[in-house]
Amino acid sequence: MQIRPIAEGYSVAPQLEPADMAALAAEGVTTVICNRPDMENPPAFQAAAMQQAAEAAGLAFVFNPVTGGMLTEANVEEQAEAIAGSDGPVVAYCASGNRSTIVWALGVAGEMPVDDILARAAAGGYDLAWLRPQLEAMAARQGA
Repeated sequence: MQIRPIAEGYSVAPQLEPADMAALAAEGVTTVICNRPDMENPPAFQAAAMQQAAEAAGLAFVFNPVTGGMLTEANVEEQAEAIAGSDGPVVAYCASGNRSTIVWALGVAGEMPVDDILARAAAGGYDLAWLRPQLEAMAARQGA
């Protein structure tokens, strides 16, 4: 299990396994967000199985699938709401952690300087420099 901190209380990971949920709970994580669509996984790693394992470990589970190239504003809003509504640290996962980082970045645009967003993503191993124009546009729309 590779957990990569991105921001205070928010980390991302490549695909988790049901057995990882107890370890996450032991580390103080309270919410797990799945950004991986079921069509990318075998049944043992699909949302229903992951949710069952998360809830058995006492974790909140949010299924917010982000299909590559089809990220929506609803995805961004749901991710931001799940993070804001969590009682503690959040771990979001997808295939590599990249989509979970992108959806977070878009959600904090306007709340955090774009340079800081990009630096945090890079520190986690995700180069989102290509996303700068969209982050800047979203920040401007937010009035930042």
